[in-house]
Amino acid sequence: MPALLKLKAQILVDGEIAFGPGKADLLDAIAAHGSISAAARALGLSYRRAWLMVDAMNRLFADPPVETARGGPGGAKLTPAGRALLADYRALQQSLEAAAETSPLVARVRAPG
Repeated sequence: MPALLKLKAQILVDGEIAFGPGKADLLDAIAAHGSISAAARALGLSYRRAWLMVDAMNRLFADPPVETARGGPGGAKLTPAGRALLADYRALQQSLEAAAETSPLVARVRAPG
Protein backbone atom coordinates (compact mmCIF):
# COMPACT_ATOMS: atom_id res chain seq x y z
CA MET A 1 0.00 0.00 0.00
CA PRO A 2 1.56 3.33 -1.02
CA ALA A 3 2.17 6.07 1.50
CA LEU A 4 -0.31 8.93 1.56
CA LEU A 5 0.09 12.49 2.77
CA LYS A 6 -3.01 13.90 4.45
CA LEU A 7 -3.18 17.64 5.06
CA LYS A 8 -5.85 19.15 7.29
CA ALA A 9 -6.57 22.86 7.55
CA GLN A 10 -7.89 24.36 10.77
CA ILE A 11 -8.51 27.97 11.69
CA LEU A 12 -7.51 28.63 15.31
CA VAL A 13 -8.57 31.65 17.32
CA ASP A 14 -6.89 31.99 20.73
CA GLY A 15 -6.22 28.25 20.76
CA GLU A 16 -9.84 27.31 19.96
CA ILE A 17 -10.69 25.63 16.68
CA ALA A 18 -12.90 28.13 14.89
CA PHE A 19 -13.17 26.03 11.74
CA GLY A 20 -11.94 22.76 10.34
CA PRO A 21 -13.15 19.66 8.53
CA GLY A 22 -15.70 18.65 11.17
CA LYS A 23 -17.29 22.08 11.31
CA ALA A 24 -17.34 22.24 7.51
CA ASP A 25 -19.20 18.92 7.47
CA LEU A 26 -21.62 20.31 10.05
CA LEU A 27 -22.31 23.37 7.90
CA ASP A 28 -22.97 21.10 4.92
CA ALA A 29 -25.41 19.07 7.03
CA ILE A 30 -27.19 22.19 8.36
CA ALA A 31 -27.58 23.44 4.79
CA ALA A 32 -29.00 20.06 3.73
CA HIS A 33 -31.29 19.43 6.71
CA GLY A 34 -32.32 22.89 7.92
CA SER A 35 -31.67 22.33 11.61
CA ILE A 36 -28.85 21.66 14.01
CA SER A 37 -30.56 18.59 15.47
CA ALA A 38 -31.17 16.97 12.07
CA ALA A 39 -27.62 17.81 11.01
CA ALA A 40 -26.29 16.25 14.23
CA ARG A 41 -28.29 13.06 13.63
CA ALA A 42 -27.03 12.85 10.04
CA LEU A 43 -23.43 13.12 11.23
CA GLY A 44 -23.80 10.84 14.25
CA LEU A 45 -23.18 13.68 16.70
CA SER A 46 -25.07 14.56 19.83
CA TYR A 47 -27.19 17.69 19.59
CA ARG A 48 -25.10 19.25 22.35
CA ARG A 49 -21.85 18.65 20.46
CA ALA A 50 -23.29 20.11 17.25
CA TRP A 51 -24.72 23.10 19.11
CA LEU A 52 -21.35 23.78 20.78
CA MET A 53 -19.66 23.66 17.38
CA VAL A 54 -22.16 26.16 15.95
CA ASP A 55 -21.80 28.37 19.02
CA ALA A 56 -18.00 28.41 18.63
CA MET A 57 -18.22 29.34 14.95
CA ASN A 58 -20.77 32.09 15.62
CA ARG A 59 -18.64 33.53 18.45
CA LEU A 60 -15.30 33.37 16.66
CA PHE A 61 -16.20 34.76 13.25
CA ALA A 62 -17.01 38.44 12.69
CA ASP A 63 -19.95 37.39 10.51
CA PRO A 64 -21.66 34.37 12.10
CA PRO A 65 -21.97 31.47 9.66
CA VAL A 66 -25.19 30.01 11.11
CA GLU A 67 -28.49 31.72 11.77
CA THR A 68 -30.84 30.01 14.19
CA ALA A 69 -34.49 30.68 14.91
CA ARG A 70 -35.31 31.01 18.58
CA GLY A 71 -38.21 29.30 20.29
CA GLY A 72 -40.53 26.64 18.95
CA PRO A 73 -39.51 24.38 16.13
CA GLY A 74 -36.73 26.76 15.17
CA GLY A 75 -34.41 25.54 12.51
CA ALA A 76 -31.08 26.79 11.31
CA LYS A 77 -29.60 27.96 8.04
CA LEU A 78 -26.31 29.18 6.72
CA THR A 79 -25.88 32.91 6.42
CA PRO A 80 -24.30 34.35 3.28
CA ALA A 81 -21.07 34.55 5.29
CA GLY A 82 -21.46 30.88 6.23
CA ARG A 83 -21.96 29.81 2.62
CA ALA A 84 -18.87 31.82 1.59
CA LEU A 85 -16.81 30.37 4.47
CA LEU A 86 -17.80 26.84 3.50
CA ALA A 87 -17.04 27.40 -0.20
CA ASP A 88 -13.65 28.95 0.59
CA TYR A 89 -12.78 26.11 2.97
CA ARG A 90 -13.77 23.41 0.46
CA ALA A 91 -11.62 25.13 -2.19
CA LEU A 92 -8.70 25.17 0.25
CA GLN A 93 -9.24 21.47 0.96
CA GLN A 94 -9.10 20.69 -2.76
CA SER A 95 -5.85 22.65 -3.06
CA LEU A 96 -4.36 20.77 -0.12
CA GLU A 97 -5.40 17.41 -1.58
CA ALA A 98 -3.77 18.30 -4.90
CA ALA A 99 -0.61 19.42 -3.11
CA ALA A 100 -0.51 16.23 -1.07
CA GLU A 101 -0.80 14.06 -4.20
CA THR A 102 2.26 15.67 -5.78
CA SER A 103 4.36 16.25 -2.67
CA PRO A 104 7.88 14.81 -2.69
CA LEU A 105 7.45 14.10 1.04
CA VAL A 106 5.60 10.87 0.29
CA ALA A 107 8.64 9.48 -1.53
CA ARG A 108 10.65 9.83 1.69
CA VAL A 109 8.50 7.31 3.57
CA ARG A 110 10.13 3.94 4.23
CA ALA A 111 8.41 1.05 2.49
CA PRO A 112 6.90 -1.54 4.87
CA GLY A 113 8.80 -4.74 5.35
